[in-house]
Amino acid sequence: MSLPSVLGNCEDNSKSVADENGADINWDELGFNPVPTDFMYVMKCAKGEKFSQGSLIRYGNIEISPSAVILNYGQGVFEGLKAYRTEDGRILLFRPEENAQRMKTGADRLCMPSPSIDQFVTAVKQTVLANKRWVPPPGKGSLYIRPLLMGTGASLTLAPAPEYTFLIYCSPVTSYHKDGELNLKVESKFHRAISGSGGTGGIKSVTNYAPVYAASIEAKANGFSDVLFLDSATGKYIEEVSACNVFVVKGNAICTPATNGAILPGITRKSIIDIVLDLGYQVMERAIPVEEMLEADEVFCTGTAVVVNSVSSVTYKEIRAEYKTGPETLSEKLRKTLVGIQTGCVEDTKGWTVRID
Repeated sequence: MSLPSVLGNCEDNSKSVADENGADINWDELGFNPVPTDFMYVMKCAKGEKFSQGSLIRYGNIEISPSAVILNYGQGVFEGLKAYRTEDGRILLFRPEENAQRMKTGADRLCMPSPSIDQFVTAVKQTVLANKRWVPPPGKGSLYIRPLLMGTGASLTLAPAPEYTFLIYCSPVTSYHKDGELNLKVESKFHRAISGSGGTGGIKSVTNYAPVYAASIEAKANGFSDVLFLDSATGKYIEEVSACNVFVVKGNAICTPATNGAILPGITRKSIIDIVLDLGYQVMERAIPVEEMLEADEVFCTGTAVVVNSVSSVTYKEIRAEYKTGPETLSEKLRKTLVGIQTGCVEDTKGWTVRID
């Protein structure tokens, strides 16, 4: 099956749109660092109750008790999604209801109330509209949206918080990996999650991410882009890069580790699987031995931040495997298709994008 059709002219038209935005920022120097915007969204809820009404407030620091459960026991989950500006000036979200559902799953696991899907999506829309001048021009980046759900009530005992805060802030960003292709190191000492469905690797718990620092700092100091973690049970199967899913391509077959409770069910991952199935490829979600990955034709990563990112090499112990990269690779074709859908340049036949009015 052919790739979806390109709609209209998607050439760079950033100057005129940037003038409309009025944000005091040089879009050409945008990175992946927090940029203070105008407003954030806040909604609170007591334990045993449901979220009801939130509000937009000026972006700024928040006040929190030193004995807040999020600070002491890590009771919190977060999400990440993006808003894109199209060539004709529209602003699009990509599958926000999936983020809402994933936050609910994580909240249930950590014994927290969560916003309904409608509440989540409505709050995201309000936050983006209030900060729409910070949505970058086409081709210059996106507005990264970070919803947080935290146990902000105070407790010294190991128990769910008495109060919860749902907060959304946003920041304009560009590419997560500005150097392009990734050069990964397989980590065999540290693990990002326990194997199986008993842990929290399959949710976006705030406690999942700092444990990767030790391995990633060491890897980057030795010239690698990031770390690829193995399963904690056997140390034989690949799982995730620090903050993104991984795919392995061999011939007409594409494999990705199954989301068995230890691996985050990425929304970009899910979308890419649908796209490659439409293109006629065979997709398998299963355990992938590290040795099999070393024999692959192509490897790439997916995630909200990285979108679709080619991997040029993987180093495992003393073995360095190199992979196909460049404009003719499957990963690059998938990246262009996905970004095209997200930015309104490629027809969205699946109803994934949500227009913000």
